[in-house]
Order: sequence, then C-alpha cells, then structure tokens
Amino acid sequence: MEKNNAYQNAIEQLEKVAKIIKLKESTVARLSKHDRVLEVNIPVVMDDGTTKVFTGYRAQHCNARGPYKGGLRYAPQVDLNEVKALSVWMTWKCAVTGIPYGGAKGGITVDPTKLSIGEIERLSRGYIRAVADLIGPDIDVPAPDMNTNSQIMAWMIDEYSKIKGSWQPATITAKPIELGGSQGRTEATGLGGVFILNELSKLQGLSPKDTEIAVQGFGNVGSHFARLAYEKGFKIVAISDINGGIYDRKGIDVNKLIKHIYEDKKIITEFAKEKEVDNKSLLELPVSVLVPAAIENVITKDNADSINAKYIIEMANGPVTPEADYILADKGILSVPDVLANSGGVTVSYFEWVQNRQGYYWSKEEVEKQLQGLMVKAFNEAHQSTKSLGTDMRMGTYALSVKKVADALELRGI
Repeated sequence: MEKNNAYQNAIEQLEKVAKIIKLKESTVARLSKHDRVLEVNIPVVMDDGTTKVFTGYRAQHCNARGPYKGGLRYAPQVDLNEVKALSVWMTWKCAVTGIPYGGAKGGITVDPTKLSIGEIERLSRGYIRAVADLIGPDIDVPAPDMNTNSQIMAWMIDEYSKIKGSWQPATITAKPIELGGSQGRTEATGLGGVFILNELSKLQGLSPKDTEIAVQGFGNVGSHFARLAYEKGFKIVAISDINGGIYDRKGIDVNKLIKHIYEDKKIITEFAKEKEVDNKSLLELPVSVLVPAAIENVITKDNADSINAKYIIEMANGPVTPEADYILADKGILSVPDVLANSGGVTVSYFEWVQNRQGYYWSKEEVEKQLQGLMVKAFNEAHQSTKSLGTDMRMGTYALSVKKVADALELRGI
C-alpha cells in the first residue's frame, strides 16, 4: 500500500479491533479523530543569507491516559497524514506497555542532509517556538525520531526553557545525559525488541544459535537490535540499509559491521559477505525471524505471499499493511506488532520524564531492569489476549491497548 494510506491503515486497524472487542460506535468515532492537529510555517535564515520557509506538524491523538507523547522526525516525505497515523499508533503503544501517556507525533518536511548544522539548529529552535504553547511536561512531551537526535533535543529544550523563563527538562526526552537524559535511552528501542525476541523464543521453543534473523534497516533501532541479539547468541544472517544489504548464512559479526559502517565510514556492501541482497529481497529470505526496522509499509498485499520467515518482529512503525496481515496469518506467520515490539524507546523516555520530575537519576542497570520488566509483562499480556480472543497477535495486542484507552475515556466521562 502506498505511503499516503498510512492514516487509513491506522483507522482500518482500529475498526477491525473494535469489532473484536465490541467497542461502542461513539468510542470508535472518538478514537478515529485527533484531539488536535497543528501545521506551522517555520522561516529559517540560511547560511547564504536567504530565508526559506519549512512546514512543520504536530498531531495530538488522545490524552485520556496522560500527556501526549511522541517523536519528531525530519524527512522530505513528512506530511500531515504520516504524523496523524504515527500518533494513533503511539496511543496504542503507550497503552500496551502501561505507561501513562497518550499518542502524539511531529515532524518537519525537510531533507536534513542538505542543511548545515547551524541551519538545522535554527530550524529546530523555530519549530519549538511555533509549538511552545501546545507542549510541556503535563501537556505533550516530544522526543527524537527519524533523522533527529539528542543534540537536536538539546537545542529544543534550551529554546523551550528560554520561552518559559526556567529550566524545563521534563518537557523533552532523549536529551543528552548532561542535560537530564536517561541512561540507556539511545539503545532502548532495540533493547526492548530483543527482550521481545527472548520471550518469543521461550514461547516457541527457539534456540538462539539456530535462530536465523534478517534485519531490514541499520539505523539506531536496527543496529542496536542486531548487536544486542548477536551478543545474546542469535544468528544474524542478513542486514540491509539504504545502500543495500548483505546475506551470509554462516552469520554476520555485527560488532565488526558496526565498526565498518560507523567508524570506518564504509558502505554495507563492502563488508565481507556470502552475497549481496537489496531491501526487497531481504524481506523474502528463508529465515526464522524477519525484523523490518526501517520504514512503514514494506510488507504489503503485493509481497506478503513471498515472505518466508516464520516470525516477524516489527521494529519499524507500521511496516505491515492491513491487507498483508491477512496473508501473513493465512501463511501461519506470527507477527509481533510494532506497538509492542518497538515500545522500548517510549518506555525509557517515560523513565527519563519520571527522573526529570523527581530530580533523581537511575543507573543504566536499573533502567534496563525496569524496561525488561515492563516489556516482558506487556508481551505476556498481549499473548494471553491473543489466545483468549482466538485472533492474530496484532489484533490481540490492539485489543489490549485499545480497551485500556476506551476504558480511560469512559471513566473520565469524555
């Protein structure tokens, strides 16, 4: 399915689960709409003295369970439809892990590779000035996403604090440690996915050394997932990024590959391998576990029948379309949905928010221990929901999370 149907995908999933749990029509109508959607124009003085105007967005879906929470992405394809879809998924993601947030998402339509560091800083500060009245520790808590990072969050929290006249660290998460960031936040999404992989392995009786894994996407999420799974003894046989991919059935030394790409600044296809694969063919490899960790809508009705993995762990947001879900289920492929699999990042962002508000900071070991506890609990609850409803794991997980949000709406009388 094309990218411009991302929001339609999210609503189709909601309508499907609403029938399973017999949700009231009024509640479905409420959750099909956003509390607020904002579009802003951000003028930026470029290095050459000219002024360009960039378009930014913030979609706030539902705050029945707490303040809105969601990342900020910088990419040429960012549009209102995309951030609306991602904010809906964030609502379910927060609910499934039990953290007290609602869903939001933001972004700017820009190719950050074509901007200087100074231009990115001015753009980031301009965005915060445009949305400052609609964010805050009790209102909406942004964080990084695609093509944004802790440095950008540092500029943003500095700008927001200047506007408010006092230091406000709990307004933005995934900040540098020096500015109140949490230990373990950088690798949190990947680590959370590996905790899910461990639970799936126990449930299905998989032996790590015999479990072949293919990872599509080798950015922050994919690289940390692959490294941590590799260090726990799982066999990573295929990895790809925007430059292509490699496939080696004997297994890939992920730590050496990370050095090759991030330290030696070489492309992935120059790394020793059995053969090259592109992003499309990686999805169709005969592996135990497929991990889409790049972008949304990579498994569609057009290629779902060619998927040969036994299990899918969705580390990207929305990598499987609703039409593809039916095909994968018919093939007997168990897919752990994104709202569960990649929720480690927002969970540790929640830990950061808690630490900022307490003024007391945890060790990395404590962060990882707390993360593991919540991820394991969420996986087991989702699995139990799936069994009791007799459905696939996406609908079982969605049933669990949507019901939590619906109950909050009803209890509050919204």
